[in-house]
Amino acid sequence: MNTTRANTKRRKSKSLTAVKAGLPPGTLVHVGAVKTDRPLISLLAYDDDGIEEHRFQGIDESRAYRPQHKRLWLNVYGLQDAEILAEIGRRFGLHPLVLEDILNTHQRPKIEDYGTYLYCVARVFEYDGATRTLGSDQVSLVLGENFVLTFQERRSGTFEPIRERMRIPDSPFLQHGTDYLAYTLLDAIVDQYFVIVDRLGDTAEDLEDDALASPTPALLKTINLVKHDTHLLRRAIWPLREVLNGLIRGESRFFSADTRLYLRDIYDHLVHVVETLDAVRELLGDLMDIYLSSVSNRLNVEVRILTVLTTLFLPATLITGIFGMNFQVMPLLGEDWGFYVAMGMMGSVALGMAAIFWRRNWLRL
Repeated sequence: MNTTRANTKRRKSKSLTAVKAGLPPGTLVHVGAVKTDRPLISLLAYDDDGIEEHRFQGIDESRAYRPQHKRLWLNVYGLQDAEILAEIGRRFGLHPLVLEDILNTHQRPKIEDYGTYLYCVARVFEYDGATRTLGSDQVSLVLGENFVLTFQERRSGTFEPIRERMRIPDSPFLQHGTDYLAYTLLDAIVDQYFVIVDRLGDTAEDLEDDALASPTPALLKTINLVKHDTHLLRRAIWPLREVLNGLIRGESRFFSADTRLYLRDIYDHLVHVVETLDAVRELLGDLMDIYLSSVSNRLNVEVRILTVLTTLFLPATLITGIFGMNFQVMPLLGEDWGFYVAMGMMGSVALGMAAIFWRRNWLRL
């Protein structure tokens, strides 16, 4: 099953690469899986005077809307409609290359400064403990002077707690700028990493118990699969660490000095996540040695038991060979009870040897 899954991923990767082949830069083509039935646009406008929310099913509904507040948070679920992205890009002055990167859901986490706005890419993850599979979605964030744009492949619930906090009367969000909102969104993504890494750690511990108790080829495939997932997670977390490090050093004017202090807290959390993830990866690497040792130990036990059983039959073979010699005169050959004496000798020797082997723990698994 795991091999089939890996082959399917490789085929998808090749087909996705072929979608963009030969097209000029800035061409708006969605690259990736479609994870929503249709795109959904949600708008949250806020400032010191309050907050208002709207949802739009398409571009036509949004064209007639005029915000009554200074700061905007526009969120899009579903990236398969390039027309929606083109309209948003036109309204907010986004570069075609930014729109192209948003539609390509296989971007490496990064941050780019386009002068009037910042473009940031990150990934959110979810882990199914029952099937031990890791799923991920790309999140694109655009931070401008008075707006924040977020683009998600589907509704994941990652940002829902932030909306709940913004709806609270006299929420701190209403007094802060859009840089504080962008910080909160990044913080929500990093907090989710803690949950994913903890679940991977629990899975690794369960696999360790299985490796000691019953090492099987299926278990080895599961270990490799979870180890591969930790590599994917690390590839998403490590570049984000560099992104935050650049923001903390004050390389962007879009974050105030006060907000950069909060970014430093996210950076510390991300370092903790990376350290914990590395510990999980080391445990999974050690599981390979534990698995091989367990298999080798079970093989030695099985070989020992087979050797002992073979040894138990050696006296019987010897006695049978002696009484099977072609001599005319031999003890017990002419007696009616000679056969039973020979069988008794075989059984007595075998039982005696079995008792000795048992006391030496040679017959126990």
